[in-house]
Amino acid sequence: MSRYRIAWLPGDGIGGECCEAARTVLDAVGFQAEYIHGDIGWEFWRTEGDPLPQRTLDLLRSTDCAFFGAITSKPASVANTELAPELQGKGFVYRSPIVQMRQLLDLYVCLRPCKAFPGNPLNYQPDIDIAVFRENTEGMYIGVEFPKVPESFYAEPGMKRIPRDAAISIRSVTREGSRRIVQSAFEYAAKNGRSKVTAVHKANVLRATCGVFLEEAEKVAKEYPNIQFDTANVDAICMWLLKNPNNYEVIVTTNLFGDILSDLCAQMVGGMGFGYSGNIGDKYAVFEPTHGSAPKYAGMNKVNPIATILAAKMMLEWLGENAQAAEIERAVAQVIAEGKTRTYDLGGAHKTSQMAEAIACTVGKSAYVTSGVP
Repeated sequence: MSRYRIAWLPGDGIGGECCEAARTVLDAVGFQAEYIHGDIGWEFWRTEGDPLPQRTLDLLRSTDCAFFGAITSKPASVANTELAPELQGKGFVYRSPIVQMRQLLDLYVCLRPCKAFPGNPLNYQPDIDIAVFRENTEGMYIGVEFPKVPESFYAEPGMKRIPRDAAISIRSVTREGSRRIVQSAFEYAAKNGRSKVTAVHKANVLRATCGVFLEEAEKVAKEYPNIQFDTANVDAICMWLLKNPNNYEVIVTTNLFGDILSDLCAQMVGGMGFGYSGNIGDKYAVFEPTHGSAPKYAGMNKVNPIATILAAKMMLEWLGENAQAAEIERAVAQVIAEGKTRTYDLGGAHKTSQMAEAIACTVGKSAYVTSGVP
């Protein structure tokens, strides 16, 4: 009997083959679960006007957590032209399904571990190990936008008035949202032996929104006197991360800044083939690789599945299956260190499935496995 019910959301493009690779490794480690397919992605936008149908939301609310592959997203003008003819002109508006999941399920933590595995030829420097905490439900991604300036908008005294034909996006930062993401970062640091948390902001310019975030971060930091706390402007930390990434252990920031910084950190440890994340709330979580759907590679069995496999590892950690999670990470590390199996991004010619099989075979040889899986 399966112990867990997992919403399985392969999505678009390479999402399906990467999720299959993750299943290969999950099965090898002996993880017991029922995987329930959920509809998500561009095809459902095109044919139904909704990339995240209500039936999929219902599935999420009836499962332990979700595992997500990748989706195709396009600008609104393109999205509207690709709707089925009978749906065009009926008021459908495209919104990213992953952003919807984060907001509708209050998955306020986006945790992006960025760790350099020894032997990875793409490492920027050895020993990089940074965890990025990105606030996931507010900021610039709340979806409140205007194609032109509303009459009610005004400029501060002495500031240039916004032109009426300007497009506007609203940035919303709350004290509660700021407090809970910073607290999550400090809790992670305390539980994982990290000695420093860095809050990233731009409060010298974005005085209201970043000001709120920074004030709450400083309050939370006082509750953890044994953990060093510092702050950095978002532009400056991009430079400092490249200069000396080993100065940073845990970074916490707002939504847009976290999106940018986590990709920078991922590139320093191998790029999108190693970028993965957990979208985590108090009661539910969605785990995913952070690369896109890469439609030009879809069906070619070519891309690096390690990001998706590490996302599966994070899912097991969240479920409390820590021994199996540690075994997956050990197997990934061993395959990378040996260098016998490498996908194209690592300078090799092995397929997605071959990388998954190499990791699965390494799992099978480990003392952690007690289920009899060969």
